[in-house]
Amino acid sequence: MFPGATAARDDAAYVLFGAPLDASTTFEPGARFGPRRVRRFAATFDDYDHRTGLHFSELEVHDAGDIDAFAPVTEYLDFLEGVVGDAARDGATPLLVGGEHTVSVAGVRAVEPDVFVCLDAHLDLRESYAGDPLSHATTTRHALDAAEEAVILGARTGSEAEWERAERGDVTVIAPENVPAWEPDFGGSASSPSVYLSVDVDAADPGFAPGTGTKEPFGLAPRELRRAVRTVAPRAIGFDVVEVNDRDDGQAAALAGKLLRTFVSAHTAGGTNETVGGP
Repeated sequence: MFPGATAARDDAAYVLFGAPLDASTTFEPGARFGPRRVRRFAATFDDYDHRTGLHFSELEVHDAGDIDAFAPVTEYLDFLEGVVGDAARDGATPLLVGGEHTVSVAGVRAVEPDVFVCLDAHLDLRESYAGDPLSHATTTRHALDAAEEAVILGARTGSEAEWERAERGDVTVIAPENVPAWEPDFGGSASSPSVYLSVDVDAADPGFAPGTGTKEPFGLAPRELRRAVRTVAPRAIGFDVVEVNDRDDGQAAALAGKLLRTFVSAHTAGGTNETVGGP
């Protein structure tokens, strides 16, 4: 159980699902261990968040355990979409802990947001990768089948074709150096658009989160990720944190767990009350 996620399912405002899919990792596998590690390394966090004045254990979070992966991936994503959608239909905000980034496809399909906001080192706009149309490198492209637009925060690499795709009007890329000052300016058809927020832990510079499968230097600092999460959280109808593996001493898992708690606190509080340089 994620520490502090003590609410009963029927009373939950948030429902957490582990999604240990590890089918298309292209460099260093181990994302299947992500949910377990995120829960483990969240055990030392204080319950109280002084920025919002909230106690995590009082925020009605329920941990529904892991939805174990199975083949084919298409059927697993369909099943995961169903259980996430059930939580959303019950009035809870779903929280996914990956697993590879492909699990975000199920989360986005389940809640059908106006905007997909992703913290990620990679554009993930490929049609396929290594012959796999459901690779973790295709996540944002699939998200755009359900969302009207995508905002990618911290992206710093992609194929030539991906950068060309990113030039279309439904994609906005915010370079790492511009993320600290970024403020949401979502378009789309809604005056107050709904958002699905996805955090790929490789958005962080690998010096801060080495336990991930596809490291990319020149990334974000943890405080910059935290600010982005707190900024987007009040608009969000779903959240995930993905791509943590078991190839470090817990740095990536601790960061992922803290960002999940940050999301819940900021989502509950309905706004931000800190600066990037804050404590």
